[in-house]
Amino acid sequence: MRKCVCLIGRPNTGKSSLFNRLINEKRAIIADTPGVTRDRIYGIVNYKDKSFSLIDTGGIDLENATFNENIRIQAEIAIDEADIILFVVDGREDLTLNDLKVRDMLLRSNKKVIVVINKIDDNKHEDNIYNYYELGFERLITVSAEHKRHINELLDLITEDFNEYTTEQDSEDIKFSIIGRPNVGKSSLVNALLGENRQIVSDVAGTTRDSVDSRFTYDHKDYLVIDTAGMRKKGKIYENIEKYSAIRSLKAIERSDVCAIVIDAETGIQEHDKHIVSYAIDAGKAIVLVVNKWDTIENKDADIKKWIEKIRYEFQFIPYAPIVFLSAKTKSRIHTFMPAIIKAYESYTKEIKTSVLNDIIRDAVALHEAPSYKGRRLKIYFCNQEDVCPPKFVFNVNSKSLVHFSYLRYLENKIRESVDLEGTPIIIKFKNKNEDE
Repeated sequence: MRKCVCLIGRPNTGKSSLFNRLINEKRAIIADTPGVTRDRIYGIVNYKDKSFSLIDTGGIDLENATFNENIRIQAEIAIDEADIILFVVDGREDLTLNDLKVRDMLLRSNKKVIVVINKIDDNKHEDNIYNYYELGFERLITVSAEHKRHINELLDLITEDFNEYTTEQDSEDIKFSIIGRPNVGKSSLVNALLGENRQIVSDVAGTTRDSVDSRFTYDHKDYLVIDTAGMRKKGKIYENIEKYSAIRSLKAIERSDVCAIVIDAETGIQEHDKHIVSYAIDAGKAIVLVVNKWDTIENKDADIKKWIEKIRYEFQFIPYAPIVFLSAKTKSRIHTFMPAIIKAYESYTKEIKTSVLNDIIRDAVALHEAPSYKGRRLKIYFCNQEDVCPPKFVFNVNSKSLVHFSYLRYLENKIRESVDLEGTPIIIKFKNKNEDE
């Protein structure tokens, strides 16, 4: 499972710039994904053989009488979830009372803290680091997010104790999480599943503090469902802040093979539903869309077609995700849920023979060649599947620079037309023929 790192600090220290710098490669991929909202607070950072989740937070202004309580709560949630905290300060300014109050908050957390002294653009300001030892933290580093200065050194410091990231399964159980906005019926769905299957092996409270794991047997196989619905710490106020409630689902997503995103049929599709889906996409997880409270819809047969069209339009960036309509309350159509989870998991772990894959790609290229660019055309020599969870394909080509996004999508569609990969994203990577990796 990926470690979790969060950015904390007062306003205007450059946290967002640092966030964008650290997730730069991933952000470029996000930008090519239509329909995913851009005001992200969460991303994936891949560095060398390591990978971690990164959470951005709003600037904590404890001096301001009109200080937004939501920002403080957001920061506390992020600190709770984080394995490492990056305390970002402005290296061009003296420490403020705000910085000291943020420091006190972090000292109470007993988490590993790295003081990131930002806006140190050149060597002549390096000595500014000594102004920040009074904060009382052992690890300090100067960086410039704007000029990419010491970013790799920061990444080395963050990941020094991380294990190599791997997609290998840590147990034989198929793991899926129930995620979604507050009050969409996540707990009810878990209860309906466990009640329906009756064969509960055990209830394990809290592999992470705010989720509950339940193991059960379905059709002679073991499953682990991670419920993120019962998340409470300092009262219901956490759950009333929709934008930040997703932070508390991140570890559940990371631990899952499949994410079931629950949508409320009464309130309809909300923008925050897209935020939550995007977290599962970034983590590379299989996805099932679940429309709950279907019992509240009067004209079910007439409306199901409209709902499917609406979902496909609003979630056009995941056309591969199956849609399940059910009522956790009445258990109507609950029998359709587990087959969708199983199908998504099978796709997520599917391996395609190299010969079959190359036949698919040869036929795709014969049907539609890549467009030429400045007199050159993309040539695909060979392709193979490199990994699963999700399936990852590597294409050996004459030049990666000739790959156009539209042609990548075309190749993905051709693979999906030939192989059933419902429920899972797939990753396509291009490699120059003589490139050593």
